[in-house]
Amino acid sequence: MTTSESQRLRLGVIFGGASGEHEVSVVSAQHVMAAVDKERFEVVSIGVTKTGAWLTPEETREQMAAPAAPFKKTLRLPEGEGLMARAAAWLAFSMIDVAFPLIHGPGGEDGTLQGLLELSNLPYVGAGVAASAVGLDKALMKSLLWAAGLPVVDFVVVTQTRWEREAEAVRTEIEEKIPYPVFVKPCNGGSSVGITKVRSREDLGAAMDEAFRFDRKLIVEKGVECREIECAILGNDEPEASGLGEIRYKREFYDYTAKYLDPSTELITPAKVPEEVASRVRQTAIDAYRAIDCAGMARVDCFLTPTGEVFVDELNTVPGFTPGSMYPRLWQVAGLPYTGLISRLIDLAQERFEQRKQFAQA
Repeated sequence: MTTSESQRLRLGVIFGGASGEHEVSVVSAQHVMAAVDKERFEVVSIGVTKTGAWLTPEETREQMAAPAAPFKKTLRLPEGEGLMARAAAWLAFSMIDVAFPLIHGPGGEDGTLQGLLELSNLPYVGAGVAASAVGLDKALMKSLLWAAGLPVVDFVVVTQTRWEREAEAVRTEIEEKIPYPVFVKPCNGGSSVGITKVRSREDLGAAMDEAFRFDRKLIVEKGVECREIECAILGNDEPEASGLGEIRYKREFYDYTAKYLDPSTELITPAKVPEEVASRVRQTAIDAYRAIDCAGMARVDCFLTPTGEVFVDELNTVPGFTPGSMYPRLWQVAGLPYTGLISRLIDLAQERFEQRKQFAQA
C-alpha cells in the first residue's frame, strides 16, 4: 500500500557548505534526493552556499532545477535574496521531520551542524556532535584511537603559532620521531585538500605552509608502504561492517586529483584480501567506530602493509555518497541497494533520536 502524502516524513537534505568539498557535497545530495524512497519521504532540499549563507528550500529548488550537465555543482546566493544564516536554518528546520546532513568538512562534518540540529530537537543521519568533531580533527582522532589501543602510524601535531615561533625545533622533533617520507595534513579537512608528501627536510617548510593555509593545526604522519583499504560501517550501538574496498591510483598519493579528476584511479569492490586479514580489518574498523562513539555511518580508511599490519588512517563520518562512492558501493556489494541504504540511515537516525529523548525525560 502506498503511504499517503500526509504520512510521509519530510526529509531535509542539507548540502553545499563553505569548505573545499562544496562541489562533492552538491553532487552527493543530488543523487540522494533522486534515489530516496518517495513513498516514505518527501524531500526538502536545503542548500548552503560557498560563503556559508543558507538558502531557503525554495531558493535551493530553483538552483537545482537550473540547466546543468551532468549536475549543478555550486550553490550561490541569489542577488538581493536569501536570508541570514540562522534565520534560514530555523525556517528550513521548521519544515522537516528528519535531517540528512551531507556537508563535508568544516561547518558540516565537524559537529557544528550536528549541534544546531540537536538544538532544533531534530533527528539527523550520522554521528553526533562529539564523534563528528573528533572524526574531522585528525589530531584528536589519532590521539583517541591510540589511547584505545588501536594501531595508528606515528604522528606529530603542530600548531601554526608554534611553527612560526620555533620552526627549527619543530623540524628536529619531527625528524627524531618520524623518518622521511612523511605526510603533512591540515587537521580539519577532507578530500586530501592541503596534503603534501614530503621526502626531505628541504621540502618540509613549503608543505607546512601549504597545510596552514587550511587550518591552524596540522598533523605530520609517517609514510608507510601499503595498500589503501576501506570499510563501510553502518549502525548505532551494534554497528555492522561491510566487505572491503581498495583504492588504486597512479599518482604520488591519493590526493584530490586522484580522488575526483584522474580517470585511472580505481575503486575495487570487493578488495582481494585474504579472509583472515579482511576479518582483522573489519574488526579494527568497528573498534575505531566505537572508540569515537560514532553513530549512523562512517567509512573507515585503513593501511594494509606488505607484512599484513593494519593501521587505521581515519574515519569519515560524512563519506562521499554518490552511488559510485566507496561507502554506498560497499553496501551495494553486500546486498543493500542505494535507496535501501538511505532508508536504513534515516531509520537509524530516528532510533537514536528516540533513545536520546528517553534519557532526556528520565
